[in-house]
Amino acid sequence: MRLRDKTAIVTGAGSGFGTGIARKFAAEGARVMVADINTDAAAKIAEEIGGKAHTVDVADGASVNAMIAAAQASFGKVDILVNNAGVTHLPAAMEDVTEEDFDRVFAVNCKAIYLAARASVPLMKTQGAGVILNISSTAGLSPRPRLNWYNASKGWVNTATKAMAVELAPKGVRVNALNPVAGETPLLASFMGEDTPEMRAKFLSSIPMGRFSTPEDMGNAAAFLCSDEAGLITGICMEVDGGRCI
Repeated sequence: MRLRDKTAIVTGAGSGFGTGIARKFAAEGARVMVADINTDAAAKIAEEIGGKAHTVDVADGASVNAMIAAAQASFGKVDILVNNAGVTHLPAAMEDVTEEDFDRVFAVNCKAIYLAARASVPLMKTQGAGVILNISSTAGLSPRPRLNWYNASKGWVNTATKAMAVELAPKGVRVNALNPVAGETPLLASFMGEDTPEMRAKFLSSIPMGRFSTPEDMGNAAAFLCSDEAGLITGICMEVDGGRCI
């Protein structure tokens, strides 16, 4: 119960890695807000773990403000914020990615972190404590061809994490990131372009441990970084990738 008496918001928690993180947090004693743009998905997971569901568009400032306010009203505090919601564009030559897809990737993967920080950091500063965990990707460390702008967005997340960490450390707020390799999530098919045995084998061949990241892997790593056990850890981008970035 390493997160007993803690409160947490997990965005994109209606599926994939976010669900794994929300489940682990609840199992470790946290009160969890399951935030997702998919209302039904959020409600389903919240009911399963005994959490609170909230519908949010992480790329919209007013929607993010409402999410933080709702968590504050329900929990009385916000101890942990996990910026997990993310999107990608389909594999394509960099010059063929549409402006619409580019804007969507950077709005959800990057701007959302700014919006969430703008709304939550003042509360954490007042509390004198807090943890922000950004879900990045090995794509930001070891880019794959034809996912250029997704790669770039996750590189932004890595740098933003370190910049946030160094600024907020004196205020008692820790900021870290997780860098998973491709996983069994709704985004997997989009990363690969097509979900076929051949394409899976190609992706897996680049992972020394021979398997994808799972929601459980992410939940375990997130629970540690967001717990008091990691009290001196800030500004790291932890690779949960089976050795891909070695």
